[in-house]
Amino acid sequence: MADQENQMSVTRQGATVWLTGLPSAGKTTIAYALAERLRGEGHRVEVLDGDEIREFLSSGLGFSRADRDTNVQRIGFVAELLASNGVKVLVPVIAPYADSRETVRKRHQSEGTAYLEVHVATPVDVCAERDVKGLYAKQAAGEISGLTGVDDPYEAPEVPDLRIETHGQGVQESAAALRALLGERGLA
Repeated sequence: MADQENQMSVTRQGATVWLTGLPSAGKTTIAYALAERLRGEGHRVEVLDGDEIREFLSSGLGFSRADRDTNVQRIGFVAELLASNGVKVLVPVIAPYADSRETVRKRHQSEGTAYLEVHVATPVDVCAERDVKGLYAKQAAGEISGLTGVDDPYEAPEVPDLRIETHGQGVQESAAALRALLGERGLA
């Protein structure tokens, strides 16, 4: 009985898992694979996909540094709110600036909410080959500018809670590594 109650309380504990990396690094794919696994284990899970957030919560924002910071802070607020209410929140968002991510981390810390930063560390040439949304091709053709990691900065986390190198492992292996981290930290 006590073991069952302990399992239920762990399952109810929320946390934010922020997956940062370049466009087409594999952040969203890993997040959805992990979400499926966690739901199968009985966890309450939400994925705050960066593209969906831009469409519905941050539709008026552009891609200036100030707008990107505002977008990250909005996502961070929603993530903390959900996590503080027992949801595992997976956030696959580029979030290119270290200070923006640090502000989100501090918000979580001040609220006593678990926060993990995961760097999906895929080299830019691999991301350009994947080019899921065609952004690298558009940038190369001169159709767009300000592509994170190409002609706009990306500040990789210096000391993330986990670094996943998707060019060297598959989606399920990446999701398993992240699941293992949650277990090690007592969050799943």
